Amino acid sequence: MSNKRIVTCAITGSINIPTMSEYLPITPRQIAQNALDAATAGAAVVHIHARNPENGMPSSDLNVFQEIIDLIREKNKELIICLTTGGGAGMTVEQRLSVVPRFKPELASCNLGSINWGIFVIGEKYKEFKYPWEGAMLKMMEGIVFQNTFADLKAILPIMAENGTKPEFEVYDTGHLYNLAYLIQAGFIKPPVYLQFVTGILGGIGSTPYDLINLHTTADRLIGQGNYLWSAFGAGRAEFPVCTQALLLGGNVRVGMEDNLMLNRKQKAKNNGELVEKMVRIMREFDFEPATTEEAREILGLKKL
Repeated sequence: MSNKRIVTCAITGSINIPTMSEYLPITPRQIAQNALDAATAGAAVVHIHARNPENGMPSSDLNVFQEIIDLIREKNKELIICLTTGGGAGMTVEQRLSVVPRFKPELASCNLGSINWGIFVIGEKYKEFKYPWEGAMLKMMEGIVFQNTFADLKAILPIMAENGTKPEFEVYDTGHLYNLAYLIQAGFIKPPVYLQFVTGILGGIGSTPYDLINLHTTADRLIGQGNYLWSAFGAGRAEFPVCTQALLLGGNVRVGMEDNLMLNRKQKAKNNGELVEKMVRIMREFDFEPATTEEAREILGLKKL
């Protein structure tokens, strides 16, 4: 499968706010349909957050997650669903993790360290917001640390293992790879591991070519070639440049409206399928092909459905 690459699509996330785009999926039906559109376009994995269907606020409501999953499974029983344990601003670790024992997903995100989550800069671009919570949340984030302590990780990892869920480790900076190396050495994690390099978030590493190579070479050094698989994306306009570089370095890719709302500098994406279609077109220019869900499960060593 040397020319096969996994495309993950992050459907809605908890960072981008409804004011930024009228196309941002909010309701369970919108999120599920966007996931199905992404799969049709070539995504083997969809990364799912939930939102309050009334106002778009990030939500940990398990009933909303259930509705999203059921709507996806009605039409696509093979798609790999990766549930978030990152949640949204102000959620406790317990709230964030609750999706794992409830749904036992094949994949779930697992953030490898705490960072200053600098999304407050989004709020500086707008004078008015569609919903009152948007500006308040963004302002609040200026004084909040996105918490992922060693104690949190040591609590989260056994629960994932007990429920047959493979962690997708979110890496926001090189220090997180040192955290991972410690957790492997201490026996909390067994290689091979799956890493998602997150670039371009204020508080974490940047999205330049040097930053991505730094993450990749640090993982080689600390985790060892053959002991990890990886994917990458850049926030905002860096999404496609970072993903293209990742392909050429041997990695997989993630696109989606969690990370980027624009199809190009002047055109908003109307749905997540458009972002996946663009990524697949870029891949094929370099003779790469998107992995099917079956191929992605084999690559990642996931349990069979």
